[in-house]
Amino acid sequence: MTIVPFTNLKLTFELHQEEYEGAILETLRAGWYVLGSQLSEFEGEFAYFLGKKHCIGVGCGLDALILAVRSLDIGFGDEVIVAGNTYIATVLGITENGATPVFVDCNEYYEIDETLIENAITQRTKAVLVTNLYGQCCNLPVIRQICDRNNIKLIEDCAQSHGAHFGNLKGGAVGDVSCFSFYPTKPLGAFGDGGAVVTDDLGIADRIRMLRNYGSKEKYVNERTGVNSRLDELQASVLRVGLRHLEESNLERQRIASRYLSEISNPFVELPRTRTEADHVYHIFAVQSTDRDGLKAHLAECGIQTQVHYPIPPHKAPCYSNERFARGVFLPKTEESAGSELSLPIYYGMPENDVDRIIEAVNAFKRS
Repeated sequence: MTIVPFTNLKLTFELHQEEYEGAILETLRAGWYVLGSQLSEFEGEFAYFLGKKHCIGVGCGLDALILAVRSLDIGFGDEVIVAGNTYIATVLGITENGATPVFVDCNEYYEIDETLIENAITQRTKAVLVTNLYGQCCNLPVIRQICDRNNIKLIEDCAQSHGAHFGNLKGGAVGDVSCFSFYPTKPLGAFGDGGAVVTDDLGIADRIRMLRNYGSKEKYVNERTGVNSRLDELQASVLRVGLRHLEESNLERQRIASRYLSEISNPFVELPRTRTEADHVYHIFAVQSTDRDGLKAHLAECGIQTQVHYPIPPHKAPCYSNERFARGVFLPKTEESAGSELSLPIYYGMPENDVDRIIEAVNAFKRS
């Protein structure tokens, strides 16, 4: 039996192999590998794609989150409202700066419930950090209004939503500062780690540029205690190629998702809900089942790989077990999703017969 992989990076690479290899060879021959022209060009192109003024490339998505929070001078004694249903990196971006996460439960789209945000705001709240989870934007217009009304910042975690929209608004274009990961499996993925922060605020952009480079604008003049987190030239050159094909790859995943949504029919499997206003790019096709383990085992027997996003909510993570902000937190929808979510394979370049096999196998599942 041939295996249907959860993703296939080699196949995705081969779709544009000549372009990728040409970009890498050009960069190698240039002889400049850190903070050079490839990075400058990518930063300009990605900012233009998002309709933002500034893009700052960093080492990874987590660094983007940490530096974004730090650039807003958020730290000890401050609170940041955050989605309970997210990958732990979102929360690490807060706690690594000494600030306190305040968790808000998810809604039927498994994103932060915007109707619960205002009740979580206190005098110590400095920002709301939302995650455009699975490839679908949150209700960005309403959340933007809440932040403006309460004079707090909006941070977007766009690690899974490159190119997604909410109405006419592009994910990453609404926040005061927005963070991206270019991990290889993302809609826009590098051939290693990478990340970026985008903003319209020149002051924030300058602070992040300084923080990513040891806290200095001028060599050996360190104005702040910074870090070494710079998107390198090779990854920038790869991302420039990927960006040219991002809309094409998003459309491909949307087409596969459309097949799943119209052809999967099983009373034991709940399909993802999509907002009518949202343009979902389906980084992850997340189904729910009260017999998640049974469904996962059944698909494995059919030769289909799956993953879970995410089995342990951040407020239940062992690393936070002794933290006051995690004690007594109960997020019923988030915790229900942690026990029922299963991600089906969906990726750019996925063979049509693999899509057929997945649909057939899911429809054949019977709860034990």
